[in-house]
Amino acid sequence: MDELAEGLLGGDRTALARAITLVESRREADAPAARALVERVLPHTGGAHRVAISGVPGAGKSTLIEALGLQLVERGHRVAVLAIDPSSTLSGGSILGDKSRMEQLARRPEAFLRPSPRAATLGGVAKRTREAMLLLEAAGHDVVLVETVGVGQSETAARGLVDTFVVLLLPGAGDELQGIKKGILEVADVLAVNKADGEREALARAAAGDHAAALRYLSARDAEWTPRTLTCSATTGAGIEDLWEAARAHRQALLDAGVLEARRRAQAKEWMWSLVEERRVAEFRDSKAVAESLPGALERLESGVSDAATEADALLDAYRRA
Repeated sequence: MDELAEGLLGGDRTALARAITLVESRREADAPAARALVERVLPHTGGAHRVAISGVPGAGKSTLIEALGLQLVERGHRVAVLAIDPSSTLSGGSILGDKSRMEQLARRPEAFLRPSPRAATLGGVAKRTREAMLLLEAAGHDVVLVETVGVGQSETAARGLVDTFVVLLLPGAGDELQGIKKGILEVADVLAVNKADGEREALARAAAGDHAAALRYLSARDAEWTPRTLTCSATTGAGIEDLWEAARAHRQALLDAGVLEARRRAQAKEWMWSLVEERRVAEFRDSKAVAESLPGALERLESGVSDAATEADALLDAYRRA
């Protein structure tokens, strides 16, 4: 453990990869070591700008993150990317493999890319995204980009992990209406209409205008910040610098208002409760009383003689009596 922690704090990439593997492990035997490692490096965390990049499938998240990451490393930043991949229902592993989709960035020594399978976790993030972010910060990465699976109502959970939330949209794809749905515009700090190049540039500018107008109908979530809307092209690089400047301005506004640390403390409390819920559910599923009652409950459900609420109550009663 000492050797792993020292290697991690020294910026050793192999140690960092091993450390993230440890905290992502599903083996119960690895849990104490993972917790000990995170506690050991915790004093060296908190210095990075944590940014989530979300968006509908096909919005160009990976392409944009690579373009942004390359610009940032050229500026002297150490960039880490946590790419939350959809998971295989058979193996549980990640499907898309972002290292193959961000080939240029993956080759840069100043950057570290880590695809993580989302598995059954809702909210567009993996179960151990927060712990992985802390390890990346401890290893000296000052920008952590989290690519989430996609936009949806549950996607807003990712907002509770980062400082700045960027929503990526497409021009002329119906997103003008989709974006107005609850949970999307409400969590965005920066709205970026991607693929603003060639014939789509005018469409992108029109879409950005529509979203900017829609934002005016919503109550401001933060008194210290008004969400910004812009256009960009991950392919040509146009607008990428503007996007980063908007993200940087957002974080600076939080710092100037003295709310960044308070927000992070609140996020840590939310993460604690989510872990409590996760572990209680695991404890429930592993209960001998539940295991004995479950076959009968499933049989009654499948035969139609009972309903889900009744059987859920019965399983909970069996768990409480155990």
